[in-house]
Amino acid sequence: MTAQQPYGTPLGAQARVLMPVMGATGGSGRSTVAGLLACGLAASAAVGGTVVLDTAARLASPWPQWATRRGAGLAALPPDQPLTPAAIRAAVSQCAGPGATTWELLTDLQPWQSGPLGLPTAPEAWHQLAALGGWQAVVADTDHPLAHDIVSARYEGWSGLTARWCLLPYAIPVLTTTASGAHIAALQTTVMAAEAEGLPLHRAVLAVSSPGNGRPSATVKAALTMLDRKLGAVVRVPYDPGIRAYGLREAARLRPGTLRAARELADAVRRLARAAWGDTLPAASRPAFLPQEGSDARVRDTPRVATAR
Repeated sequence: MTAQQPYGTPLGAQARVLMPVMGATGGSGRSTVAGLLACGLAASAAVGGTVVLDTAARLASPWPQWATRRGAGLAALPPDQPLTPAAIRAAVSQCAGPGATTWELLTDLQPWQSGPLGLPTAPEAWHQLAALGGWQAVVADTDHPLAHDIVSARYEGWSGLTARWCLLPYAIPVLTTTASGAHIAALQTTVMAAEAEGLPLHRAVLAVSSPGNGRPSATVKAALTMLDRKLGAVVRVPYDPGIRAYGLREAARLRPGTLRAARELADAVRRLARAAWGDTLPAASRPAFLPQEGSDARVRDTPRVATAR
């Protein structure tokens, strides 16, 4: 990962790609995959840069510990007031990848004993935040269970978070799982539910993280063969003891195979985006104002965020 060997062709100057990273179960490697994806895309977003949006509650997230330079954090962005690009930029932290690669991070950096921060659940609010911040490559580390969300939304008659993330402008969904029988089985259920709902699996990327140095079982291999036919791309993320021990804060410890997986994730996202929307990618959308209260009670915590200029 050097300036002489960038990750593919940079995104166009006016383009924006959003990647919601979602897991069917806990422990699926979601945050690690989000970080590797950001690492791979950082060299592609040559104009507007790359950001990770940490939507999880502070004490359930590894991102506050992975930041190498800390900003004001999400607590500096009141959800009930209009925001400005300057305020958003002051809130960002920075993460470092191998070499000179960096990307930005929006996470809750309050001390552990502080009261919980009321983060919005609405994907549209996070989309507006990223648009106002001006980033081109936007990685959203989500924390809701995929299959449960899809099925419960169908039976309760509302638009689930999974569908709303996937249907945002220029969204490439990234699904995560580990190469173990229980996690693969949960992901298969998720894919069947998403297929039944007509979600855009043809432009979804699956990142499969290895839990150890051994080879995957025959059951896992068979499941991945099935999933490969239903999804836009499947990327294997090898076991890396540096990640197990240090997370993504010690990026210099990442193995070559892990860096290769980061490259493959970034390449898959660019390829699927261009297949869906053309080459070169069209200009980023300008999201409209969100209402203070929506007709659906489930999105009433959506903040009013100014339109991107």
